[in-house]
Amino acid sequence: MSLSPQGIIPSILSADLTRLGEQVQEAVEAGADRIQVDVMDGHFVPNLTFGADTIAAVRRVAPAIPIEAHLMIEQPERQIESFARAGASHLFIQVESTTSLYRTVTAIRKLGCSPGVALNPGTPVEAVRELLPYIDLILVMTVEPGFGGQSFIPSSPDKVARVRAMAPELDVEVDGGIEAQTAATVAEAGANLFVAGSAVYAHREGIASGIGTLRQAVAPYAR
Repeated sequence: MSLSPQGIIPSILSADLTRLGEQVQEAVEAGADRIQVDVMDGHFVPNLTFGADTIAAVRRVAPAIPIEAHLMIEQPERQIESFARAGASHLFIQVESTTSLYRTVTAIRKLGCSPGVALNPGTPVEAVRELLPYIDLILVMTVEPGFGGQSFIPSSPDKVARVRAMAPELDVEVDGGIEAQTAATVAEAGANLFVAGSAVYAHREGIASGIGTLRQAVAPYAR
């Protein structure tokens, strides 16, 4: 198992959904490394967003790019097959969302997808230690999940550093309040994958500039 190169991952949660296909294509052309689809069920988190049909739609307009589905849903083990069939290449589940963590991440692998786990801000890093042999990625939430546009939690770099120390050979992804300054901070702490919504899709100079600004910010800390 080896680390992915540094990656910028636009989240379509901040895209203009009336032009979703166009905005996904623009992000791909600008060099996005993956596209993230935030799946929220209105139960595990208060918001309600996308489902497997959205994964399929993104896959149709971007057939080659990796698509990660971040499943912020209760009992994700009941839904993983539908997201894999729809075209997701990476499936991440919340540690707090199921009592069947081992079974679910191993089932994700059997479906041909890369498995990962996500940690809420209040969840200790030790919650994933026993899963390290079975996953490819740990996603550190740097805001409370459920809504876009939140402010970055200042203690997040310390948590990222502890995750990196525990899992030196796994990808460490960050999500929430990521822009140039916060991206650089968590990159220095050990993150190598960076999810950004507003910093890409609401960038004043456009999507390509948003991705380029983030890539420049994290480049000095490439592992």
